[in-house]
Amino acid sequence: MVTAVSVLDLQSAQQRGDLVVDVREHFEYVGGHVPGAEHIPMATVPLRIEDFPSDQPVYVICESGARSWQVASFLARHGRTAYNVEGGTAAWRASGLPLDSGATT
Repeated sequence: MVTAVSVLDLQSAQQRGDLVVDVREHFEYVGGHVPGAEHIPMATVPLRIEDFPSDQPVYVICESGARSWQVASFLARHGRTAYNVEGGTAAWRASGLPLDSGATT
């Protein structure tokens, strides 16, 4: 089961230092992402399952919440505590929260 969280919940998690993973495509990520979000495109998640900690929560975000729900569900089936950010980056943007642009890796 995947728990949905709001962008305000994500902002609080981010301030605590919890892991935020953006699963959008590269062009979407560089166009604007939640500050500090690690970029792991959805298609690469199964290959990088070991990059997701099993001892701390992971907040998964995409543009609208659909892809991130799929990834959060996959992570939960593999023993991770994963939260889906409802409304995704679009909701973050609409809330007036800051976005970073460009690649971080």
